[in-house]
Amino acid sequence: MAKVTHERWKCISCGACANVCPEFWEMADDGKAKLKGAEYKKTDEGELGELTIDDAKCNKEAEAGCPVNCIHVKEEAGEEKKEEKAAEEKKE
Repeated sequence: MAKVTHERWKCISCGACANVCPEFWEMADDGKAKLKGAEYKKTDEGELGELTIDDAKCNKEAEAGCPVNCIHVKEEAGEEKKEEKAAEEKKE
């Protein structure tokens, strides 16, 4: 599992996220990026989008390519990850 957050107010409309990860990112009518399927809520700073997905996929590339660091991807340990980690520890 992964949680993707988008601090939309920081977006400078460069389109890097939509170029590397069009499955999840698009450019909205106002020129700023939008995370497809995300729930956006108003905060004191501006719009904050959040989406929980099974696999981070290309969102890690979108995060790395964002020049203003407004995309954040946090991997959440699921059962598969825990099992992989346990298997790696046994090898050592």
